[in-house]
Amino acid sequence: MNVLSLFDGMACGRLALEKAGIKVDNYFASEIDKYAITIAKKNWPDIIHVGDVQNVKGADLPKIDLLIGGSPCQGFSFAGKQLNFDDPRSKLFFDFVRLKDECKPKYFLLENVKMKKESQQIITEYMGVDPVEINSALVSAQNRRRLYWSNLPIEQPEDKGIMLADILQYDEIGIIKSYGKLELRNEKAICLDANYHKGLDNHGQHTGVCKLAGYADLKGHDYVRRVYDPSRKAPTLNAHSGGNLEPKTTTDYKTWRKLTPLECERLQTVPDNYTSGVSNTQRYKMLGNGWTVDVIAHIFKKIIDTPHKRA
Repeated sequence: MNVLSLFDGMACGRLALEKAGIKVDNYFASEIDKYAITIAKKNWPDIIHVGDVQNVKGADLPKIDLLIGGSPCQGFSFAGKQLNFDDPRSKLFFDFVRLKDECKPKYFLLENVKMKKESQQIITEYMGVDPVEINSALVSAQNRRRLYWSNLPIEQPEDKGIMLADILQYDEIGIIKSYGKLELRNEKAICLDANYHKGLDNHGQHTGVCKLAGYADLKGHDYVRRVYDPSRKAPTLNAHSGGNLEPKTTTDYKTWRKLTPLECERLQTVPDNYTSGVSNTQRYKMLGNGWTVDVIAHIFKKIIDTPHKRA
């Protein structure tokens, strides 16, 4: 199978194909972030990187069987500025459309965030199929709602019942070092939602699957200080890191700590240390930008028993 992956990042698509048991002959990846490319090449030396999506031409490629991608979502996100198709990053969606028309793949898969109905409908019209919403919480410890447009039949994956406590990393003495004291709270809390500024959002989700254990002893906005209950789900990973923006949890309800890059890999169902080899800042960023691999693998498994359909 020849695959063209746009906005490829750290090659989550390649990993999902392997998990789905699908043989890949050639995997062409369009990506411009040098750190993501480094990690993709480390794990998949045979990937063929083809540069900026705006310069990729279908005529320069062999017959493509599968076209995949998650175009930049900053202009679509509920918590962003909601510029939609006026945002230069969101306009890259039309390069996906262009290459879908040029390559005419047997199968395609486009992923994006929850967004305004108007924007969703525009994408649906170009894709020719309605999106299916899947929450990564079904297959991982992370609450992450995403929309998937595909000519493959998409069904909801079974709930594996994985919670934050199931993916926490422990060292030889039983616990990763804590950062500070936890300020306890009594009332229940919802997950991060669209009202949290600076792009730190849960993409329009008002949900109880994430629960706060308390607040970290830090200065700053409420969202920076939130510490999540390990018996429930983690909030949606995002591409921001540094400045104590990483998700936080507690193991004894007296202290708190940030989730480690390895734990964030587990939230995205990526193999342990898949992103090692670059700084932690870059690891957090690419994981926040990446796909929940087990969701994508679940969708790709339909390739095995689905008749060929042209895009």
